[in-house]
Amino acid sequence: MFTSLIIALVIGYFLGSLPFGYLVARSKGVNIFEVGSKNPGATNVRRVLGSGPGNVVFALDALKGAAATMWPFFQLNWSRAAGESSSFSFSFATGDAVSTQMAVAGLVGALLGHSFSCFTKFRGGKGVATASGGLLVLMPLALAIGAAVWAATFYSSRYVSLASILAALSMPISAFALKEQRVLLGLTIVIALLVVLRHRTNIQRLLNGTEGKFVQKTAVPKS
Repeated sequence: MFTSLIIALVIGYFLGSLPFGYLVARSKGVNIFEVGSKNPGATNVRRVLGSGPGNVVFALDALKGAAATMWPFFQLNWSRAAGESSSFSFSFATGDAVSTQMAVAGLVGALLGHSFSCFTKFRGGKGVATASGGLLVLMPLALAIGAAVWAATFYSSRYVSLASILAALSMPISAFALKEQRVLLGLTIVIALLVVLRHRTNIQRLLNGTEGKFVQKTAVPKS
């Protein structure tokens, strides 16, 4: 069991480390680590390059979180009837305790990889999109509540950081209210702590009244 969790964690880390924000921005002639907030996350890409590239990065970052979480639930089935050749098939089934723990380990690995990517000198984003992809697989209803919190906060304040922080903090509350498994409740607590930690400079600016509100830019100087 311990070996399986380590394997899931390592696979998740390398999936999470894929620097989609950096690659998408670089394809446009921009080094995302040198512009805007110097963060390779979807928000900075959207702010600097526009909604199209930003949405692509968000989708790709969410996809790697979903992939790191989903693969432990796939099972390879083998069957062989008398006088017939062997046949293989895949099935997807949630609920198994071991698979769920591996999925959680995979998502934690993906979040660590996204935040500290080995491909970009251990720099990375803040993990909101990657966490969303994984939680969509594990806790879609709790994620929907978190998304509603994010939308309500963002559209009333225009602070992406505040919206992300409150959405992350809402997840453990939702998981507890929905009576999710303990391992999933623990996961939401870890995610909330990681998101808050990654936003610590934003929190300081929010307290000082110097945090910038979201303003999308459409023109970017080529580098």
